[in-house]
Amino acid sequence: MQFQRRHRKLGTNPQSELYLQPLQFYGEPPLENISLAEFETFAVERLKLLKTVENLGVSYVKHSSQYKLKMDNELRLLHFPYRPDTKPLTGPSEFEKRRKDHISHFILRLAYCQTEDLRRWFIQQEVDLFRYRFTDLPPQQKLEFLHKNNLKYNTLSDKEKNELSDKLLMSSYSVSGVTVEKLEFYKVPFQDALDLVRSRKVYLKAGFAFVPQQDIVTIVLNDFRTRLSKALALTARSLPAVHSDERLHPLLNHLSHAYLGQDYSIQKNVGKISLEQIDSLSGKSFPLCMRQLHQALRENHHLRHGGRMQYGLFLKGIGISLEQALQFWRSEFIRGKVDADKFDKAYAYGIRHMYGKEGKRADYTPYSCMKVILSNPPSQGDHHGCPFRHSDPELLKQKLQFYKVSPSSITQIMELVKGMHFQLACQKYFEVTHNVSMAHFYRCYRGYLCCRVQLTSNAWRHPELLNSSLADCYSCLMFIDS
Repeated sequence: MQFQRRHRKLGTNPQSELYLQPLQFYGEPPLENISLAEFETFAVERLKLLKTVENLGVSYVKHSSQYKLKMDNELRLLHFPYRPDTKPLTGPSEFEKRRKDHISHFILRLAYCQTEDLRRWFIQQEVDLFRYRFTDLPPQQKLEFLHKNNLKYNTLSDKEKNELSDKLLMSSYSVSGVTVEKLEFYKVPFQDALDLVRSRKVYLKAGFAFVPQQDIVTIVLNDFRTRLSKALALTARSLPAVHSDERLHPLLNHLSHAYLGQDYSIQKNVGKISLEQIDSLSGKSFPLCMRQLHQALRENHHLRHGGRMQYGLFLKGIGISLEQALQFWRSEFIRGKVDADKFDKAYAYGIRHMYGKEGKRADYTPYSCMKVILSNPPSQGDHHGCPFRHSDPELLKQKLQFYKVSPSSITQIMELVKGMHFQLACQKYFEVTHNVSMAHFYRCYRGYLCCRVQLTSNAWRHPELLNSSLADCYSCLMFIDS
């Protein structure tokens, strides 16, 4: 695999200059050759990192001690740069970590430039990661970074600070009178500091904002966000050429819908769930999307294709065998407008196809959360999709009230939905309906039932057995290092 530009300077190695700094704006693409295996490894590990950034940003106060500790641990475990002044005793060198950071960012650009939703998510996580890294830089390295990236804002002289001391003190509430003399202030065109101007954190004069050193991160983040947004738009234009490469096309599509938990392609739970249990389990243990589908099936005695695929593969994933599935779907459909003969002719083939017994005989796995959220949105009369993503907020709120979720929990869930954290909203729904805290892992809906089984088993009463038992049973579990 090769990243290449049209014009390449001879006799220089741009990589050596790029990696001298612990942080960059990712303005220059990587130029070296890498293997497909390294390409995929880098991409998956950065995606894990960005998922962690998203989760931590919702679970903890940003830049709190807990947030920083968790972030440092994840950066260290995945071998990304995390402390500019730390030299690793073991593992990859700092140069190799910065190289990985650089290359993996550009790989995910290719995967996440394809739709507006993907671009928005990618930008937000990269900005949060950048904020954490920039804030952690020593003051001198921050100045070096600004100058290197053409953010050469002039600092106020001592004379100017003395003249404006009262104004700076009154307008910058984070600055005390004692520190005005010691603190650097940057003279920034006000259009570059609109967020600070909007929140009245800076002094304005003659079209310039006077920004304290600790608030300069806001300016840098706006610049980074703008550059990244433009870069993703340009990358999207080149996608047809990238997709023509049969090695990259499926890999990039997989990354944008990837679930990063355990491989559950081998069914370990076949036959462990009886058909008689499904009704009770749907109310106690199913995620909201599957509870919605089950309820619609019982009420209408029919589901459209999208609903049959999403719910049918979920039932397969939790252990319903092919024979049980045929019996389940047939008994429900013939209660409606479909007789047994029509079911065998029109619907049984599709069920056998899910189980790899027809067509190309592929052993299909349940949909990932990302696929449910991002692909095939439901239309009128459909019941598939993600309720947190596709339902009207007011209808979703009413549904949660009907399921007896407490008002305070509904507020928390709706805040996550408003922030487009749909998987975290789903996780919160599980927590409040089972009265447990599952903040130590990422989850996908396919493991709901297995997790519920563990909550009622001896494994939950014996914490020392919890990790291994959950990992064996919960096919969609990815533990986060605590």
